[in-house]
Amino acid sequence: MNAKKLVKTFYESNFVKETDIAEKFFHPEITLIWNSTTDGLSILNYDDLVNFFGEVRKSYADMRIEMSHLLKDDNFVTVRYKYYIRTSENPDEELGIAHFITIWEIKDDKLYKGYQISQPVTDKDDTQKSYHRVKV
Repeated sequence: MNAKKLVKTFYESNFVKETDIAEKFFHPEITLIWNSTTDGLSILNYDDLVNFFGEVRKSYADMRIEMSHLLKDDNFVTVRYKYYIRTSENPDEELGIAHFITIWEIKDDKLYKGYQISQPVTDKDDTQKSYHRVKV
């Protein structure tokens, strides 16, 4: 699978229901360097990411991602997206929770090194305009 298709398929996965995300997509030496407005800098490895997705499965009834941009340059793919969740306590209400931009380096047909920035959704989001359907 080419790099762009790999990243697109990863973000189209069902993170709540699929338990084999790590095996399918993560390189054994994966590193995600994540700058967040809420938590500052986090550096996550394979086990950290497996634990993260385990917590996602426990916390949410559903999660989806809306991508607006997907760009490839050699073995690097950049993706801009927004997370939407439904909680177990209120599965009828979908909430947009955060905006992300991630640059992935692909190695051995797996996500190898990621550089990610995120910020929470606010009342001033222009989601209706900035996340209109863009061909990715």
